[in-house]
Amino acid sequence: MSQTRKPSQTVAVLGTGKIGEALLSGMIRGGWALADLLVTTRRQERADELRTRFGVEALTNAEAAKRADTLILACKPQDMERLLDELAPHVTAERLVISAAAGITTSFIEERLTAGTPVIRVMPNTPVLVDEGMSVISGGSHATAAHLTHAEDIFGAVGKTLRVPETQQDACTALSGSGPAYFYFLVEAMTDAGILLGLPRDKAHDLIVQAAIGAAVMLRDSGEHPVKLRENVTSPAGTTINAIRELENHGVRAALIAALEAARDRSRELASGNSV
Repeated sequence: MSQTRKPSQTVAVLGTGKIGEALLSGMIRGGWALADLLVTTRRQERADELRTRFGVEALTNAEAAKRADTLILACKPQDMERLLDELAPHVTAERLVISAAAGITTSFIEERLTAGTPVIRVMPNTPVLVDEGMSVISGGSHATAAHLTHAEDIFGAVGKTLRVPETQQDACTALSGSGPAYFYFLVEAMTDAGILLGLPRDKAHDLIVQAAIGAAVMLRDSGEHPVKLRENVTSPAGTTINAIRELENHGVRAALIAALEAARDRSRELASGNSV
């Protein structure tokens, strides 16, 4: 990551859990001055931990809203309305508000803050913890191109970013936000299969993880379509085609499509306020 000094812009991470901490750490490595970074937490011991680990100032939500130019709302979706009620008296239209809560629309936030407040919706995923995240960014009705670039600068410190219309956010949440869990599920199943085939768990795990890393790098760097890369491994009458046949016979492709549709639908439910 670049160590270039960023322009003075005070950024507060509100609700600094794992994702918020990863973002904070990435921003520090990316060149933000500690004096320009603020955090808020629910518990005092967590505030003390972040202060000790990173040297940043920990404040209340109201104090952060008064001081920061950019507020990153990293709370859980079910906590968003309470947080906005707390922030509303202190957030002026000069602030930039970035939400990293799944399913929360920019309009939901705009309606609860000062008229004209620029709001950006971001859906990161957990690989931000290792600087390999994907953060999907959408601007609200008052967000400018400069605001979006600023959000990309922040979230680019922990991986890649992608701008999409907000109408595509629920699909991106299903595909990217939840995406790592599908791969972990697949690795878990393949590890169990390796044990069934007679391998020790640790060896099966190492084989699968390295295969996943290698396949991902080839997808990223080769420019080849995944069908082409799969065909390169699939010899006539060989082992791979027999395995692919069984995956198709068991409806794995259809199951994945159904799973992603279910995740998208749940994201829509969260956006509509149905958290049950």
